[in-house]
Amino acid sequence: MKKIFLIATGGTIASREGKNGLTPELSLEQLLQYVPQIRELCRVRAVQPMNLDSTNMQPSDWLCLAKLIRNVYEKYDGFVILHGTDTMAYTAAALSYLIQNSRKPIVLTGAQKPIDQDITDARSNVLQSVRYVCDDRASDVNFVFNGEVIAGTRGRKIRTKSFNAFSSVDYPHLAVIRENHIIHYITRSMNAPVTWYDALNDKVFVLKLIPGLSADILDYLAERYEAVVIEGFGIGGVPSTERQKFCEKITTFLDKGRTLVITTQVPLEGSDLSVYEVGRLFRKDERVLEAYNMTLEAIVTKLMWLLACTKNRQELARRFYEEINYDICL
Repeated sequence: MKKIFLIATGGTIASREGKNGLTPELSLEQLLQYVPQIRELCRVRAVQPMNLDSTNMQPSDWLCLAKLIRNVYEKYDGFVILHGTDTMAYTAAALSYLIQNSRKPIVLTGAQKPIDQDITDARSNVLQSVRYVCDDRASDVNFVFNGEVIAGTRGRKIRTKSFNAFSSVDYPHLAVIRENHIIHYITRSMNAPVTWYDALNDKVFVLKLIPGLSADILDYLAERYEAVVIEGFGIGGVPSTERQKFCEKITTFLDKGRTLVITTQVPLEGSDLSVYEVGRLFRKDERVLEAYNMTLEAIVTKLMWLLACTKNRQELARRFYEEINYDICL
């Protein structure tokens, strides 16, 4: 019987209704009482390093989770993290960069309804997550939610209330879980040893373009952040007229040694700066990085990881395009 390490961090799954709304209150022991079937699948050790609404999850908490897993990695066959859904995609992406080439599965799951309610997705999500990490073909950082297995760099919360809250953005599901059966679509052999990282640089800003936005904001951001992600229009368009000065301001921003990534506000199918003039103008500068079909969560956390790894912007650019846990398709 496999040994599984379960980490509870709070979130809706552990919440109860209070005078100010749902708040994480249930202890780890109380959570496990609602899913007694786990004991039939594996031997489980459970810990609770934090009890947070995931809105309050910070990069320092991602580092804490990675360190916790690293400290017990050789003792267990798999890991399940119970997490709030609102920032789960950021945590999963961050762990994908902090823990690379893990031959052992690290699964994040949560719920749209608390586990102590009569109608809830919590119990099935927890049970399916444990079932998946016990499977010999499972590896690396993933989500398990509503019977779907999603790569840790590809998940995004697309619904605020429904049980099918997460989607795999621009990449197929790795597997699906139907009752007691796991149907694998994509598997990967982990031949390289697991690699650990223990630093992030959170000086990353996301700038969502709106009509009328002044490019002068880039001057302000250059003094406070090391990287900016611009969410452009459509397939990645950024205003290019003389009146709006984005070309000039982006060049100045890059001349200061900063990193700039252009992505799209559109949820699916990614960016392609080669299609329109409003993209090609910026593609001419090789210092401008294009996100292609990466999720915003993966872009942000990959930049945080890379900024902590290197001060060389050419090396950062090269490594940004290296595929990690299915995060980018070129």
